[in-house]
Amino acid sequence: MIKKAIKNFNLQTIADSGQCFRMEPESADTYRVIAHGRVLRITAGPGDSFAFDTDEEEFKNLWEEYFDLKTDYSEYIRAIPASDEFLTAAAAYGEGIRILRQEPFETLITFIISQRKNIPAIKKCVEELSLRFGERIAGDLHAFPTPEALFHASAEELGECHLGYRTEYVRRAAERVYRGEVNLSELCKLNDNDLFDALLSFHGVGKKVANCVMLFAYHRIAAFPIDVWIERVINEKYSGSFPVENYEGFAGVIQQYMFYYGRTQGV
Repeated sequence: MIKKAIKNFNLQTIADSGQCFRMEPESADTYRVIAHGRVLRITAGPGDSFAFDTDEEEFKNLWEEYFDLKTDYSEYIRAIPASDEFLTAAAAYGEGIRILRQEPFETLITFIISQRKNIPAIKKCVEELSLRFGERIAGDLHAFPTPEALFHASAEELGECHLGYRTEYVRRAAERVYRGEVNLSELCKLNDNDLFDALLSFHGVGKKVANCVMLFAYHRIAAFPIDVWIERVINEKYSGSFPVENYEGFAGVIQQYMFYYGRTQGV
């Protein structure tokens, strides 16, 4: 167990921000994260103190980057003009959100699954897939399945995880990665436009999912996914046109404040 003082870091807002589906509360102050084949428990203490159930080496090599802890998110908040009352309120409400650096294959599959599903339903699917096809890593906790595991699963088995029409999308994505047709790790070398096009080449991946994978797996924080919640906010609060250009290079951070505030407050 190691303790860290971290500003602009809130376990609940990150867990509920819609970017990851395996971060769950175990108590009022403790959250469990399953990512990159590891299990981590984090407990919030007084002020900005947090206890991480890991050692210093793993924290430095994995979790510090996963939670983007070296970035000062207050700079993004300061870029919001006071005249934008909605966004100012959204950033204050969502303070503590950070853009995670998730494993690309898991992020690709989970956001393929996310289409036309709410967050509880997505989480249920992800847990079913992990229990059935993922490697056991601690007790009854399982890692997210590998491309090989999902490739060898039958359509019937995948369908039992409540994937619906997304079953074929998941199978085809797993096959391309397993057969080496696409090396997701190598895609990080591409510029934003080429990465976007590469992700769109997956069957069942549209603009929203591609942008989500760019943002939450490849940490391309200029990406600005537009789902039903963001579209609603833009229409109701910005007369159908949000000035993304005002947040060039970090619009994805702003998107998270908008999404979290809009969804939880029913905007």
